[in-house]
Amino acid sequence: MDLAYIPSPSTGVIHLGPIPLRGYAFCIIIGVFVAVWLGNKRWIARGGTAGTVADIAVWAVPFGLVGGRLYHVITDYQLYFSEGENWVDAFKIWEGGLGIWGAIALGAVGAWIGCRRRGIPLPAYADAIAPGIALAQAIGRWGNWFNQELYGKPTDLPWALKITAGPNREAGLYHPTFLYESLWCVGVALLVIWADRRFKLGHGRAFALYVAAYCAGRVWTEYLRVDEAHHILGLRLNVWTAIIVFVLAVVYIVISARIRPGREEIVEPKANKPEKGEKTEKDEKSDDVAGEKADGDDKAADGDPGPDDAPAKAAKDEPSDAPAEDAAAKDGADNGAGAGGR
Repeated sequence: MDLAYIPSPSTGVIHLGPIPLRGYAFCIIIGVFVAVWLGNKRWIARGGTAGTVADIAVWAVPFGLVGGRLYHVITDYQLYFSEGENWVDAFKIWEGGLGIWGAIALGAVGAWIGCRRRGIPLPAYADAIAPGIALAQAIGRWGNWFNQELYGKPTDLPWALKITAGPNREAGLYHPTFLYESLWCVGVALLVIWADRRFKLGHGRAFALYVAAYCAGRVWTEYLRVDEAHHILGLRLNVWTAIIVFVLAVVYIVISARIRPGREEIVEPKANKPEKGEKTEKDEKSDDVAGEKADGDDKAADGDPGPDDAPAKAAKDEPSDAPAEDAAAKDGADNGAGAGGR
């Protein structure tokens, strides 16, 4: 008899009249809101304007959902296109099935479009949103709990996940890999926030750290899973993907730190432009110089000399001693001539 375990929901959907409310969808939506909220705070702290992260997310999120679904359908095509399967199910995203690799890849394309439209460097945006993405994944993994999917090998640990019998699954107690990955993603988010504050990561390195840290955890959680997957050289496809992406992320961190050390000083040019009618510090200094010059011209017109005219006026006002000196010289000459004639 099992004394402790994590129960699974009896159903992953609640009907509000004719409207189905699915736990998986709610987890995805909540995760997106958390990512945008945290990303916005970090973007403002970097010198950006409020609302920019949400505006770019309008592009990134739909692209990410499509990319995540495409990756899942392509890598698990047998679930939808094998004999006896219904290919229409490939479009039922609410039933689960989003590949994080495709979501990040195509989501980055959407983010690039949004950044380009606003004149923002994509690496700076990626750094700001990185820990938020990790938290979104942590929340999104609970959608797998609602669907009773992506669990691990059988176990008798006190935190084992109880799975009920259903399509493509057997009742029993299994490793709650969804919980392992959720907690790991929370740790990744905290790691990125700490490292970013400690080392002032920039030019995409905070995002690369998130990718590397996530991949390190995905390797061991993927190893525990027992759901159907393609294998290459005895390892699940997602294990190989995690290893390759991990190496690429680490290489990027090293090379980027050498080529472009430090952090971007300006992440959003618009945030550093004055509003209409507002003057910059440079404009204020120019106005001060122009004002001082105008004051000098006014004083000169009124007869009040400026600093540069003072010596000239002093010389003009000083009486000349030249005539007196000439007269003295003449008298001396006359006296000298009289003494010589005696």
